[in-house]
Amino acid sequence: MKIISDISIEKVREMLEEVTDPEVPVLTINDLGIVRDITLDGDRVEVTITPTYSGCPALDMIAANIRMTLLSYGFADVKVSNAISPAWTTDWMSEKGKQKLKEFGIAPPNAKPQFCNTNYFTENEAVQCPHCDSWNTRRISEFGSTACKALYQCKDCQEPFDYFKCH
Repeated sequence: MKIISDISIEKVREMLEEVTDPEVPVLTINDLGIVRDITLDGDRVEVTITPTYSGCPALDMIAANIRMTLLSYGFADVKVSNAISPAWTTDWMSEKGKQKLKEFGIAPPNAKPQFCNTNYFTENEAVQCPHCDSWNTRRISEFGSTACKALYQCKDCQEPFDYFKCH
């Protein structure tokens, strides 16, 4: 086991780059912006995370992966806490994470100032196709492969794709 000495919060944040989202494995928890706080006390560390979606089924797996990763770096006591307030927002995602989503074939969330559809009785949100960059798309289903995504189809290239919903 490695020995913890002179560790910083920034170094712990770097260690957390190894922890990915089980539902979207190209994203780290840092890319998602779900790490809210890190506190250190010798070989003890507490990481506070905020779920991307209420009832997110991946949260327990993420917490377990945080524990395993930090234990492997020599921490003797790792605590993972959840904070639900303030609620997570796609504004907390890194630009690098949004680019990773697009490269993976998932449309990243739109910037909120442009338009964020919170009224499901209005027109579909304009979403750019991650495959051909067309804006000529349509929502097929409010829910895609996970609850935090919607299923869209590009009318130009005909490819279906997930859209990481803005919230």
